[in-house]
Amino acid sequence: MKHWRIEQMDWNSFDPSKVDPNIIPLVKSASVVEKNGLDYAEYLKHVFVGDPDFSEAAANWAVEEVQHGDALGRWAMLADPEWDYESAVTRYRASYTIEADVDASIRGSRTGELIARCMVETGTSSFYTALADATEEPLLKAICKQIAADEYRHFKLFYDHMHRYLKREKLSVWERTRIALGRVTESEDDELASAYHTTNEPVGVPYDHKRCIAAYMSKAMGFYQPKHIDRVTAMIFKTIGFTPHSRWQKLAAKGVYRLIKWRQKSFIRQAAV
Repeated sequence: MKHWRIEQMDWNSFDPSKVDPNIIPLVKSASVVEKNGLDYAEYLKHVFVGDPDFSEAAANWAVEEVQHGDALGRWAMLADPEWDYESAVTRYRASYTIEADVDASIRGSRTGELIARCMVETGTSSFYTALADATEEPLLKAICKQIAADEYRHFKLFYDHMHRYLKREKLSVWERTRIALGRVTESEDDELASAYHTTNEPVGVPYDHKRCIAAYMSKAMGFYQPKHIDRVTAMIFKTIGFTPHSRWQKLAAKGVYRLIKWRQKSFIRQAAV
């Protein structure tokens, strides 16, 4: 069940004078990734066959993800009237596909799949919170706050089901850590790079993963503040079974923030080349 609807947003509040041009490419990229929620739901339906409770929850999750894409896409067309959201979605889906017809999770277990989903929701919740805090454009701020709240609820959804499966599959803390960190590193895979390419680069320009991920990350990483990374690491610690809001988590947050700033500089150099 949706917690908000696109038509409830105050679309007349859009203020073009307060749009940050560095945010527009990120919103465009995010819109097509979110729109792909139905494909992910199909994948999850295959992974969790025989679990009607989770399958129903995943279907509702996908509906909200698609709404996120539609809201972001509509905003992006206001920010860039020459850009067309539906055409970008079509181009993205032709470029990047999800293998949904599977017999089991690519993570090795259902618990592992739910850990990976927790990591995704951790990342998206923090990302939209960071954008909401960074933008002065009132409509985008409102949209990002709504999406961030949804993504945190989604984290809770996958987290609760993860604990249900942990009772059966009994993954150790270190196995959970391996899966979680593995999914975090996948943020630099083709999903985001291809999204950036198909929403921001002209048709006919050849796709180059290194160029596109550098262009995306050099912008996205700049909007994170220490408070956002503190929240991220607390959610990761909670997922893998470590104590959140602890001394070790605070140290990890500082280390991750420094790593992000270092990686951003590296991506900026790559993007310049």
